[in-house]
Amino acid sequence: MGGCTVQGMDETYDVVVIGGGAAGLSGALALGRARRSVAVVDEGTPRNAPAHAMHNYLGRDGTPPADLLAAGRAEVAGYGGVLVSDTVTEAGGEVGAFTVRTAGGRTLQARRLLVTTGLTDELPDIPGVRELWGTDVLHCPYCHGWEVRDQAIGVVATGPLSLHQAQLWRQWSADVVLFQHTVGELPAEAAEALAARGVRVVPGEVAGLESDGGRLTGVRLASGEVVPRAAVVVAPRFTARSAVLAGLGIEAAPFAMGEVVMGSHVPVDARGATSVPGVWAAGNVADLGAQVISSAAQGLWAAGQINADLVAEDTRFAVEVLRAQTDPEFGEQWWEDRYRSTDRAWSGRVNDVLATEAADLPPGRALDAGAGEGGDAVWLARRGWAVTALDLSRVALDRAAAAAAAAGVPLDTRKTDISSWEPGEERWDLVTASFLHFLPATRDDVLRRLASAVAPGGTLLVTMHDGSDVSHGVQRPGLPEWYATGEQLAAVLDGEEWEVEVAETRPRAARSHERGGGGHAHGEGGQGHGGHAHVADAVLRARRRQPAVSPSSRG
Repeated sequence: MGGCTVQGMDETYDVVVIGGGAAGLSGALALGRARRSVAVVDEGTPRNAPAHAMHNYLGRDGTPPADLLAAGRAEVAGYGGVLVSDTVTEAGGEVGAFTVRTAGGRTLQARRLLVTTGLTDELPDIPGVRELWGTDVLHCPYCHGWEVRDQAIGVVATGPLSLHQAQLWRQWSADVVLFQHTVGELPAEAAEALAARGVRVVPGEVAGLESDGGRLTGVRLASGEVVPRAAVVVAPRFTARSAVLAGLGIEAAPFAMGEVVMGSHVPVDARGATSVPGVWAAGNVADLGAQVISSAAQGLWAAGQINADLVAEDTRFAVEVLRAQTDPEFGEQWWEDRYRSTDRAWSGRVNDVLATEAADLPPGRALDAGAGEGGDAVWLARRGWAVTALDLSRVALDRAAAAAAAAGVPLDTRKTDISSWEPGEERWDLVTASFLHFLPATRDDVLRRLASAVAPGGTLLVTMHDGSDVSHGVQRPGLPEWYATGEQLAAVLDGEEWEVEVAETRPRAARSHERGGGGHAHGEGGQGHGGHAHVADAVLRARRRQPAVSPSSRG
């Protein structure tokens, strides 16, 4: 079968990661190493961009954030990951068929989503705070405390959390001032605790920050007094960047530390999974307190859970395919249900191999075995061939007939199980099967019967997924031996009766990151859309020799 994709989609992946920070790249790296097709969409505005260095990342302490991201992107790309520099504007769909659209006009389809969009720091509305954010205006002592140790530090109080901040920052400096700002009179117990630690409390509202040459010099009060400080600590409201997830039914929830609401986040369970099946979240969008190293760890953990979920789905699909091969009743119903589940299962376009190999053949009678929705059959009919289309699915054949009628060409459709089909006395000048797959136990027998339907001088053209794809990480159901090479297909034919013109493994750039199509007792004319994967087709083209004329038959 051709590459499975939804009509009109540009690209199809196992996983699309929305957000390319530490969590997203770490998850993408693990998925790439797990041989999953993965794309990372990132707009290039990391939260820690103002910071000169990141800390507490074992082995990378002091590394500029941009350097970590550049190294991560290179590692992801090295395992086949696709990096998309764009802004996601919309995400929707459901498990197995998510859609991600970008401002640049790209549309990506994914079986699973990993959301690592991070958070927005909503800073106090104090002049100078935003300009110095990440350099001299700080919030996390574990991230920046060492760099301002023993310096004059001011904590601007905007709520109960600020009292906790003042005690924390006192660990790094003996010169810590708490500016009361908007919290008013402190409780006696809190004032006593601050005094016991040597934290001075300055009453009055903060009017702005003073700076010189881009560096903080002091805190200006509403009274006009300026208190010299080298660093200022604020308590932002941390808001999850989750607006793009509204189309999935995911909304941010309040995040509280005790009774203090610190912001919002996307709730996840112990696996990193959101409330929507098939969607995971990691990093600051789910955990407001995660530092770079813990965000990376969360991305890795979520990726492992996603891969396990995909393995379970792949296994279920492989079992269904196996049953469809061995149980005719189940197989027929399985294909009918699969076609009914979508308006169009395939692209409707001709398969590349058929278009190349049959382009110069003189039109005659053609048999398309496993015609599906008729992409190949209609292409042949429009070029003058009298086409018979065989398929197990009535739904598919009805669509093929409708496509032929729309094209203004005749098409003879016949519902049949190709695994047991016999040609009888009929012969065709071209017998073609595009991505018609059978298990090894029956494949050779089916191929011989298809070959027997070729008229003398006619052509047999067979295209399958090459067995090497599975061992190279292309996601297909079943085992590598479910597939064949062109040479293996050619070996089935009698060399005295057939001239093998092509028997090869033919690489091609997939129009989608192919996952389906292997092991099916079925075929399809027309491949999918978009994508960047490189796959291989097994191609057999053979011409049936004309029977030799015996001397006794000559006049």
